[in-house]
Amino acid sequence: MTCSLNQLYSVIGVSKQSVYQAKQRQLAFDRELSELIELAHKLKEKHPGCGVEKMYYTLKPTMMGRDRFCEIFLSLGFGVKPVKNYRRTTIPSGINHPNLIEGLYVYRPFQVIQSDITYFYLNGRHYYLVLIIDVFTRLIVGHAVNDHLRAEANVEALKKAFDRMDFPPWGLIHHSDHGSQYGAKAYLELLKSKQVHVSMGDVAWENPYAERINGIIKNEYLRYWEIKDYRALVTKTNNAVNHYNTKRKHRAFEMEFTPEEFNQNPVTSSPQGGYHLTIYAKDRPDAVEAPRRCEIHNLETFQCLLK
Repeated sequence: MTCSLNQLYSVIGVSKQSVYQAKQRQLAFDRELSELIELAHKLKEKHPGCGVEKMYYTLKPTMMGRDRFCEIFLSLGFGVKPVKNYRRTTIPSGINHPNLIEGLYVYRPFQVIQSDITYFYLNGRHYYLVLIIDVFTRLIVGHAVNDHLRAEANVEALKKAFDRMDFPPWGLIHHSDHGSQYGAKAYLELLKSKQVHVSMGDVAWENPYAERINGIIKNEYLRYWEIKDYRALVTKTNNAVNHYNTKRKHRAFEMEFTPEEFNQNPVTSSPQGGYHLTIYAKDRPDAVEAPRRCEIHNLETFQCLLK
């Protein structure tokens, strides 16, 4: 027995037009998926450690939601595995400064910068990366790569940060751990010369933004690239920092803006229409959760932030 397609459509309760439309949607979906896979490979070349969720917000597909996109691209092998940092880079200096940022209400760029050191293993030896991040905009303002752990590399990164910020604004706080590099005379004198307030934390979770940016640059970028020597490591680190600042959408800004975009207009760009954050150590039983809402106009009002 034979029947026409129209009769078949009638039996199963669908119209010829709906079948045609479904076929067209599937063809459009397949075309977009093919294009997305090609774009995903290109994205991985620039940002090899990009996860599938961040990839979704970067590529912005039109014919699939986040969950379906993540499911498909995970099945295609675009997922990443976390890498742990086992090498210690901090040697206590014996110089102590109070933690000025715990519980601090951060409401503008270049109010608080954080710095930390991480290592990169290459050709049988360790190299060291110093990164300085602005807490409010998540912008990397200074960085340096070196083959030693002396304070010179930190001073180099700090000078770049000052150049990037034009001049340290009044009330700028520099936060780090108690590493000997951050307690070095040359480093502290440079901070003092710019009237920057020195803040230090005792444990890793008191320096969270710097710790996080170390992992991003090393584990989302450098570990995936072929790096032959120290000179190439410097170049690739520069590339990674530039891509992070200008191309990588940040979760802190609801995946709408890169750090550089947010830095250009942090208030009107904010999805919340007035972005701010409060720094506190979540894992500490005595954590200060209440924000300190004191504008900084002079030394007296800055001191009220420290009470």
